[in-house]
Amino acid sequence: MATTTPERTTGTPRPIGHQTSPIGVAGAIARWVALTIGTLLFLVPFYLVVRNALSSEADITAPEWTLFPSRLHWENVGELFSDQEVPMARALWNSAVVGVLGTTGQLLLASMAGYGLARIPHRHANKVFYLIVATLMIPSAVTFIPSFVLVSSLGWVSSLRGLIIPGLFSGFAAFLFRQYFLNFPRELEEAARVDGLGYWRTFWLIVVPNSLPFFAALAAITFIGNWNSFLWPLVIGQDSSSWTVQVALSTFITAQTINIHELFMAAAVSILPLVLIFVFLQRYLVRGVTETGIKG
Repeated sequence: MATTTPERTTGTPRPIGHQTSPIGVAGAIARWVALTIGTLLFLVPFYLVVRNALSSEADITAPEWTLFPSRLHWENVGELFSDQEVPMARALWNSAVVGVLGTTGQLLLASMAGYGLARIPHRHANKVFYLIVATLMIPSAVTFIPSFVLVSSLGWVSSLRGLIIPGLFSGFAAFLFRQYFLNFPRELEEAARVDGLGYWRTFWLIVVPNSLPFFAALAAITFIGNWNSFLWPLVIGQDSSSWTVQVALSTFITAQTINIHELFMAAAVSILPLVLIFVFLQRYLVRGVTETGIKG
C-alpha cells in the first residue's frame, strides 16, 4: 500500500519575534510625524525669505497674509543688482574671495600645524599644543581691538588682505587636525618611510589624500563661518568696494530708509551658495566630526 507524504509549503515561516506589534507601528508613526513637523519648522524661515523676496513692499506689509503674492516679482532680482547704493555683485565676489582664500589658507596652516604636533617628535610639542589650546580660552573681544590696530598700521583697512590674513590661523582647527592625525593609521606612514619619504612628502603624498573627507568637512564649516562673518568685515570694510555680503545686507535697513523686498532678495541670493555647499558636503560633516578623535 503506497503512502503519501504531506505536501510541504515552500514559503518561509515568518519569525514570531519579527511580527509588527501595534506599539511598534504607533512608535514609527510618531517618529515620522515628529520628523515631518521638525522639517516644516526648519523650512519656515527659507519659505519666508523666498516669499518676501518675490513680493512687493505692499505685499510684505499687507495686513492680510497670503501664502504667496498674487504676482511674483522676478524683477526684484534685477533691481537688487542695479542698486547704485549697495554693490551687491561686488559684495558677493568679496565674500567668495574671502571664503575661498580664507578657508584654503586656514586648512593649509592648521593641517600642517596639527600634523607636526601629532607626528613629528619634539620635546616642546606638548607645550606648544597647550599654548594653542590656551588661546581658545581668550574671548575674541579681547583681541579685536589689538587686531584692528595692527591691521590699520599695515594699511590693510578697506582691503581684502585685512579681511583674510588675520583669520588664516585657527587654534581650534589646529586642535581638530592634531586629534585627527593622532588616530591616522601609522602603517601608511611607515610604508612611506620605507620608500624613503620624509615627513613633508609623507604628509602631502600619503596623509592628505587619505584625509580628504575630514578636510572637506572642516572646509565646509570654515567657509560657512567666513561667509557669515559680520563684525570684522564691518569694521575693516569701511569702503563700499570692500563690503562683504553680510555688510551689504545691513545697509538695506538704516535709520533713514527701509528697503524690505531688496533685503529679502539679497538674503535669498546670499543663502544660495551656502545651501549648495551644504547639499554637496553634508555627508562629510558628520563623518568629519566623528573622525576627529577628540577622546584621544
